[in-house]
Amino acid sequence: MLDVRRLRLLRELAHRTTIAAVAEALTYTPSAVSQQLTALEREAGVPLLERTGRSVTLTPAALRLVEHTETILAVLEQATAELASARDELTGTLRIGAFPTAVHTIVSPALVALSRDHPRLELLVTELDPAAAPAALRAETLDVALLQEYDYVPLATEPGLDTEPLFEETIHLAALHPGPLAAQADSPWIAGTPGTLCHEMTVRACLAAGFTPRIRHHADDFGTVLALVAAGQGVALVPDLGARSTPPGVTLTALPARRHTHLAYRRGTGTHPIVTAARTALRAAATGTAE
Repeated sequence: MLDVRRLRLLRELAHRTTIAAVAEALTYTPSAVSQQLTALEREAGVPLLERTGRSVTLTPAALRLVEHTETILAVLEQATAELASARDELTGTLRIGAFPTAVHTIVSPALVALSRDHPRLELLVTELDPAAAPAALRAETLDVALLQEYDYVPLATEPGLDTEPLFEETIHLAALHPGPLAAQADSPWIAGTPGTLCHEMTVRACLAAGFTPRIRHHADDFGTVLALVAAGQGVALVPDLGARSTPPGVTLTALPARRHTHLAYRRGTGTHPIVTAARTALRAAATGTAE
């Protein structure tokens, strides 16, 4: 019989690619992860890892086993959800992950509603970039998270997760002198930290307009981004939620591009009462923000 905990380690290795990363994410030691994966190989009866020096890669058999693991974990999550539905009162912990502007505008009012309707529910919020949210969901450090995609940066398929649309925003060009995006080819730019979706969106939007942006400043807080624009330090792309307090002198020009935010949770947990309550509260908060 294959051990589910060891299967989960193999699944994490498929996503995180190194034993050290798996150990850090799941609070194991690297040696413990290696020992558990070796034990899983014995249980499976076939090689699962190819070791070259300090690096490991998954064999074809291991990759097929990871696909089965996604199904197994989803079924276990669904069983847990059904058991939780039999309880009379909602108790336990709800861990929500969201990007900064959504914490201010969407998550905060949702927390008020959840605290009112389910006073015994412990609420924990983590602010993080959407790019880090899928891994946190799979590691079970989050129960619900907000993911993003832009028209220029589509959302990647995430095995083991379910998603649903939450809300959309228009993307604006923030500048001291308004004009089309293509006219900013020679302007200095302000973008998010490399590796974030906001940074990737800025680069791809500019490439679609026919130029590579000359990025001078990196900032992830849109208040800081707009302050830099107001100080004449460059131009930037800002979505609706980030453009609610625009400094004097900064002009926003709506672009034919959208930012899409999705709710995400582990497959099989969608009917869990705690996740259901979170989905309901977050959808209501997003609707209220859009009105």
